[in-house]
Amino acid sequence: MINATSIALRRGGTAAAYSTGLLSSSIGAAASGSNTSSWLKSHNVGVTSRRFISQSTPKTMRFVQFRSVATGEKQRLGVLSDDGTRVSDISDRYEGDLITFIRSGASLDEVKATLSKVDAVNVENVELLAPVTNPQKILCVGLNYSGHCEEQNKPIPKEPMFFSKYATTIVGPHDDVIAHSITDQIDWEVELAVIIGKRAKSVAKANAMDYVFGYTVAQDISARDWQKQRNGGQFLIGKSMDTFCPLGPAAVHKSLVKDPHQLAIKCSVNGVEKQNGNTSELIFRIDDIIERVTQSITLLPGDVILTGTPAGVGMHRKPAEFLKPSDVIDSEIEGIGKIKNKVVADS
Repeated sequence: MINATSIALRRGGTAAAYSTGLLSSSIGAAASGSNTSSWLKSHNVGVTSRRFISQSTPKTMRFVQFRSVATGEKQRLGVLSDDGTRVSDISDRYEGDLITFIRSGASLDEVKATLSKVDAVNVENVELLAPVTNPQKILCVGLNYSGHCEEQNKPIPKEPMFFSKYATTIVGPHDDVIAHSITDQIDWEVELAVIIGKRAKSVAKANAMDYVFGYTVAQDISARDWQKQRNGGQFLIGKSMDTFCPLGPAAVHKSLVKDPHQLAIKCSVNGVEKQNGNTSELIFRIDDIIERVTQSITLLPGDVILTGTPAGVGMHRKPAEFLKPSDVIDSEIEGIGKIKNKVVADS
């Protein structure tokens, strides 16, 4: 197993420690089609040793949005190296925005040709932002893991339950989550997020995956009191408070993910594991979700779908557990990456 290398991802003037060990092994797993990750023991998946060397032209397509730490310049678009230690800036050709890039229809071959002509910078010299910002829609699916239904003593739903979050919830892979003063029941939900790659309306299930651009890690942070008891039982405020949707670290192109329905997914708080599941537990799979949604709603490039969370959320623990300032949330999906977010007091 690769030894984790500690790098610093700076947010403002603060350095946040980030381990590239899992990210590197996840990249290797996705590229080779194997399932390799040190934390997959509970799923009886073997671990393969592999050495990674930074290359000027990455073989993998892991798109990131970032800013220079030194200049604090406007948002840029780049591609993360195979070992996760360098970023190649492709902003000059594709602008600094993933959604603009997706809309351009550029092929991966075009991106690779561009990468061969640009210099890569050390990831320690950039601030990673959310891989997609300001999507027109963030759609979410509730009760979409069998274990999450079981922990609530609820039957498996016969059709998906959809709700939404506002784009102002989105923050980066190492940004803070605000513990808003109007709630004291803030909960975690690690989720696989799907990024839409082209306009989708009335899509058949058989063709639905053609409309996917890629995947990223999401945290569907939730204020349970506002979700369940207040606001007339409507989810919107409980799910849409500012900073309640960390995303990242990269938008992993779908070509790297052999089967998005066979990925280990986990979450820990302050180093204590809270969720450990697998996307194989999804009740409604990604193609089914896209077909159902597009019967009445048009999905656009860059739209984000949060596919649900496995068992282990705080609300259904005995006794219930909720996040508080200074807590640190680690969210991780096999082959996609890991994000780390600190909870801070509402200022």
